Amino acid sequence: MTQEASIELRKLSIGYQTKGHEKLVASDLSATIYKGELTCLLGQNGIGKSTLLRTLSAFQPSLGGEIMVADKPLHRYSDKELSRHIGVVLTEKPDLRNMTARELVELGRSPYTGFWGGLTTADNEVVDEALRLVAIEQLAPRMVHTLSDGERQKVMIAKALAQQTPVIFLDEPTAFLDFPSKVETMQLLGRLAHEQQKTIFLSTHDVELALQLGDRIWLMERNSMTIGTPRQLADDGTLNRYFGRVGTVFDAQSLTIRVVSASH
Repeated sequence: MTQEASIELRKLSIGYQTKGHEKLVASDLSATIYKGELTCLLGQNGIGKSTLLRTLSAFQPSLGGEIMVADKPLHRYSDKELSRHIGVVLTEKPDLRNMTARELVELGRSPYTGFWGGLTTADNEVVDEALRLVAIEQLAPRMVHTLSDGERQKVMIAKALAQQTPVIFLDEPTAFLDFPSKVETMQLLGRLAHEQQKTIFLSTHDVELALQLGDRIWLMERNSMTIGTPRQLADDGTLNRYFGRVGTVFDAQSLTIRVVSASH
């Protein structure tokens, strides 16, 4: 089956402009994100994962190269066009005191509503469907500030679904969650990618979950990025090289990392 390219990076350079100076974080990145896949971005702290996500989301400009979104350069999208094509779920917890979970999900319809922001019957049906897909209908009347971290993260994913974008980017979506919630969230995102044919791209430090539940891995290192399925990266030695540091052993068969005790 031919895979459909959703986003293409062409010799992309990312970083920051500060007081006339350019701080380059990574350069010459060429890669493709595919429709219907859960793609996980891995890498050490400070390597540039958040910078890459922010650049792909058009929150900051690239320093060079091109990002193609559905065969059109990212910089040629208007804000309104972009809001109908890319949904973004950030790490920051929303500090909301007077809003229900449903009202937060309804904000995902803002790219489609008129000046006064009123929801039509069709908009409400989209919100209902988003709540159903994430299986949080029972949370709809709850106030956002009373939700657990895992519940709040599901509401934010539902909001992105209500936005009806073909692409969803997530920055550390499992960061504040307990382990069962981490697994549940990653399984949910994989299911949405496959069943809804969404392009889902996320950064994460939950390496084993990414390897076991992700369709494709982007491993970001200094001056390089290696891309492949978890099995490809395990079989070619990439993951063993990356994780085979003092105190850890990577098991290529089970795609798990084992800690070696100091006594061994």
